[in-house]
Amino acid sequence: MAVVPESRVLTFSVFKWSSYSSTYLPENILVDKPNDQSSRWSSESNYPPQFLILKLERPAIVQSITFGKYEKTHVCNLKKFKVFGGMSEENMTELLSSGLKNDYNKETFTLKHKIDEQMFPCRFVKIVPLMSWGPSFNFSIWYIELHGIEDPDVVQPCLNWYSKYREQEAIRLCLKHFRQHNYTEAFESLQKKTRIALEHPMLTHLHDRLVLQGDFDACEELIDKAVRDGLFNQYISQQEYKPRWSQIIPKCNKGPSTQEINRDDMNSDGDDNRPGMRGGHQMVIDVQTETVYLFGGWDGTQDLADFWAYSVQENQWACISRDTEKESGPSARSCHKMCIDSQRRQIYTLGRYLDSSVRNSKSLKSDFYRYDIDANTWTLLSEDTSADGGPKLVFDHQMCMDSEKHMIYTFGGRILTCNGSVEDSRTSEPQFSGLYAYHCQAGTWSLLREDSCNAGPEDVQSRIGHCMLFHTRNRCLYVFGGQRSKTYLNDFFSYDVDGDHVEIISDGTKKDSGMVPMTGFTQRATIDPELNEIHVLSGLSKDKDKREENVRNSFWIYDIARNNWSCVYKNDQAVKENPSKALQEEEPCPRFAHQLVYDEMHKVHYLFGGNPGKSCSPKMRLDDFWSLKLCRPSKEYLLRHCKYLIRKYRFEEKAQSEPLSALKYLQNDLSLTVDHTDPDETKEFQLLPSALFKSSSDFIPLG
Repeated sequence: MAVVPESRVLTFSVFKWSSYSSTYLPENILVDKPNDQSSRWSSESNYPPQFLILKLERPAIVQSITFGKYEKTHVCNLKKFKVFGGMSEENMTELLSSGLKNDYNKETFTLKHKIDEQMFPCRFVKIVPLMSWGPSFNFSIWYIELHGIEDPDVVQPCLNWYSKYREQEAIRLCLKHFRQHNYTEAFESLQKKTRIALEHPMLTHLHDRLVLQGDFDACEELIDKAVRDGLFNQYISQQEYKPRWSQIIPKCNKGPSTQEINRDDMNSDGDDNRPGMRGGHQMVIDVQTETVYLFGGWDGTQDLADFWAYSVQENQWACISRDTEKESGPSARSCHKMCIDSQRRQIYTLGRYLDSSVRNSKSLKSDFYRYDIDANTWTLLSEDTSADGGPKLVFDHQMCMDSEKHMIYTFGGRILTCNGSVEDSRTSEPQFSGLYAYHCQAGTWSLLREDSCNAGPEDVQSRIGHCMLFHTRNRCLYVFGGQRSKTYLNDFFSYDVDGDHVEIISDGTKKDSGMVPMTGFTQRATIDPELNEIHVLSGLSKDKDKREENVRNSFWIYDIARNNWSCVYKNDQAVKENPSKALQEEEPCPRFAHQLVYDEMHKVHYLFGGNPGKSCSPKMRLDDFWSLKLCRPSKEYLLRHCKYLIRKYRFEEKAQSEPLSALKYLQNDLSLTVDHTDPDETKEFQLLPSALFKSSSDFIPLG
C-alpha cells in the first residue's frame, strides 16, 4: 500500500478580499507577528459578506488550517467563521464551521478533505468571518497557515477522480430532472450514452412498478425484499435513539434469606427484599449472568455495608450480606468505587469517604478488597495501597477493569488528609490522585501519570466526579468532565493503555457548549465497544445555588468514530415536592450520587437510588430502580411504515374513481399498517377519509 506523504506547510497568496480598513491589509495574514497589533487583516465593516480568498501555489490536499493571534485577547478575533475550498473560486465546498477562543494561543482545525473516503484537492480557500468576540466590531485575522499534501504524484490522481466525480454527480442530477418531468427519451439516451446509474437498481425497479405501472402489490414485495436483504440497515444505524425508561418493581422474596437476619439488621425502611434508600453506593453488572451487584452507600445518616445481587431474569434482589465487614470484607462506606472481572467472576472495591471527625493515621489507610462471586468470599488485597505504591485513600475517583490483560486502572479522586496535619498546612489546595494501574496477577501498582495542572500533550489533570470508561476493543480509557476544587471541567481525552499515550479529544473550551453535555451536573457514563458509543446520563447539579433553577435529566451519546455528540433527550421539568411523582413516573427524577450500569450484551441500562437534592429534606435518599433501553426504528417499523405510504397513495387513487371500494380498502387493508396506539399515526389515519370528498384536481400525481 502506498505511503501517503506527511502534511506540510502550503504556499499561498491572498487572491481576493471583501474589504479592508486603514493599514490592516489582507497580505498581513502571511506574516506571524503576535506582538504587533497592526499585523492583521481587518474588514472595513462587519456587514456580510466579508471574506478572504487564498490561492494556493498549486493544487493540494488541504488538511488543516492554523490561525495565529495577537499576544492579548482582542474584540476583533473571530468567534464564528466558515472555511470553503475548491478548484475554482466560483465553486466551493464547505470545509469547516467553527470558532476561535479569545486568547493568544494559535489554533489548528482539521478541514474536510475527503468525499466517500477519497481525498479531493483545492486551489482556492475562502475564509468567511461570521461573528467577532466584540459586538459590532469589525473582523480581524492575524495570521493564516495551511497544511496539506502538494506532492503531484498524490494530488494528480485525486484531481482526476474529483473531476470525474463532479461530472458523474452533474449527470445524475440531469437524469433525476429528466425522469421527474417524464422526459423519457432524454433520460434513456443520456443513461445509455454515459452508462451512469442514477441510483440503486432496487430504487429504479421500485420507480418502474410504482410510478410507471401502478403495481402496488409488486411495490410491497420489493420493500419486503429490501428489508430482508438489509438495505435499511445503514439508514437505521444513522437514526437517533429514543429513550424508553421503565421502573423496575422487583418480586418479593418470600422464602428464607441466605442467612438468618436479626430484626435490628433490617433496612431502614423495614424491607428485607431489596436495598433501601441510599446515595454514594456502587454497582457493577455481570452481563454473562445478567446480575447487578450493589454495595454500600449513605442512607442520609450512616454509611452502609450491605451487599446485594439483582437477577434480571428472575426480577429479584437477593441479599448476599447485611454487613460485609463481619465476613472479612470491607467496612461500611460510600463514595467508593467497584469494578468487575466478568471472565474470572471477581469484584474489586477501592476507596471511601471519611468525615473529618474520624480521620486519623489508621483510618486514612486505603484498603483494597476482592470478592469472589462463586466462592462468596472476600479477600483483603492490601491494608494500604499507598504503602504498596498505589493511590492514597481517595473518594469520588474512577476505576476500570481490563479483563484481557488482568489489569485495573484508577484515576482521580480527592485524597483524604488529617485535619491540621503538616501535609494539610503546607497547602490549602485539595490534593488529587493520579492515574494508576494495578496488575492483578502480580498484585503490584504502577503510577502512569501524576496529577498535573500543566497543559502538556501527555499531562492529565486529576479531578473528582468524572467519568472514566475502558474500551475493550481499541484498548483506550476515555475520561470526561468532573470537578477540580470549584472549577467544573468539560474536557475529554483518551489514554491508550498499551501505547501509554494521551490524546485530547476536546479541551472543553470550544464554543459548541450546546452540543456537549453541560458542566456542573452529575454525570454517569457507560460504554458500548460493539457500537463504538459512549452514553452519558446528566442529572442534578451539585451546586445548591443552581440546583433549583436548572434541574434536568438529559441523555447524550458520543459516537467515537465520528467524534460527534448527540442529545437523545432533555427534560427540564423541576423536581416537585414528591420526587417519586416528579415526572409522572415516566422517567427517574433528576438526582446525584446515583449509580448507572450498562449491559452491552442486551443493550439495557440500570439505574438505582441517589440524592434528589431536596433542600427541605437534606437527608432524603432514593431507592427507585429503573431500566433504560435506547431504541432506533426497527426493520419491522420501517416495513410497516413503507407499506402504509404505498397503501395510502393507493387509497387516494381509488378515492378519485371508486369511493366505496376506497372506503373498504381503508378499513380492511390500510388500517392494518397503522399503529393505533400511536396518537400521531391514529390522527393522520382518521383524516384520510377526507380524500373521499376531494375533487380529482386536489391530488398530486406521483410522476
